[in-house]
Amino acid sequence: MSMQSHLAELERRHAALERKIEVALLHPSTDSLELADMKRKKLKIKDQIERIRSDETLH
Repeated sequence: MSMQSHLAELERRHAALERKIEVALLHPSTDSLELADMKRKKLKIKDQIERIRSDETLH
């Protein structure tokens, strides 16, 4: 997988988690641990995206 396609996949997963979190926040019955887990995963993906972008600017 090329770096660009990997970055695009990470961006797609990040956006999907964002939408999932937004929907979960609309429902008062959402499990707070599940919500925290989704937010943690989203942050991890964002960190990966930023690391890749940073590496691209260095090369």
